Amino acid sequence: MIQIRCKDLQVGYEGKAVSSKLNFCVKEGEYFCVVGENGAGKSTLIKTLLQLQKSVGGEIHFENGFDLSQIGYLPQQTMIQKDFPASVREIILSGCHKENRWNPFYTAKQKKMALDAMSIMNIEHLDKRCYRELSGGQQQRVLLARALCAAKKMLFLDEPVAGLDPEASEAMYQMIRKLNKELKITIFMISHDIKTVMTDATHVLHVGKNVFYGTKEEYLVSNIGKKFIDIGGTYDE
Repeated sequence: MIQIRCKDLQVGYEGKAVSSKLNFCVKEGEYFCVVGENGAGKSTLIKTLLQLQKSVGGEIHFENGFDLSQIGYLPQQTMIQKDFPASVREIILSGCHKENRWNPFYTAKQKKMALDAMSIMNIEHLDKRCYRELSGGQQQRVLLARALCAAKKMLFLDEPVAGLDPEASEAMYQMIRKLNKELKITIFMISHDIKTVMTDATHVLHVGKNVFYGTKEEYLVSNIGKKFIDIGGTYDE
């Protein structure tokens, strides 16, 4: 079942497109990965889909009852966010803000939702710890739990393992796989880790000067895919 459909979408800044002719759809339960050159507009694509900024052109359609309220978002973390002086529980509970609107108090249902998210991420023991005292891998798990509180059907992940060591990266990927396979949450992920993309993705969208959309298997045998994989997934044209 299609959740998001884009037709001739153009994304960019100040009316200037950095990636054009994006035609793709995201279906329920997919592990959808976005790859491409540095500066090709991958993060801009996510922000455009989330209506955090306007598209330069084209169409975005949410279908079959799917809407923005069902998406959890894990953006790239900034240095200021890494030093945020709040408890793990407070950070995760803040993911319920979509339902809270102007109510400053969290309901019993929302508190249980946060506890469930901590359990899924195996971070219950960190609930009273200060966020800024955690390791990079622990912080990313906390932020993924926060996004999970908002994610009824889909997660948008922007470089979720950026800055993590190999062990922490693999632990994070295992959590994402679990969310996709066991909880049936659609994953829409930006990644420079082409090896992991080729392991986990069901579909691949390559953005930039060259555009590709199709299954992982189709990408592997395409000229764009072969070139990108050969140089490790980071080339600039």
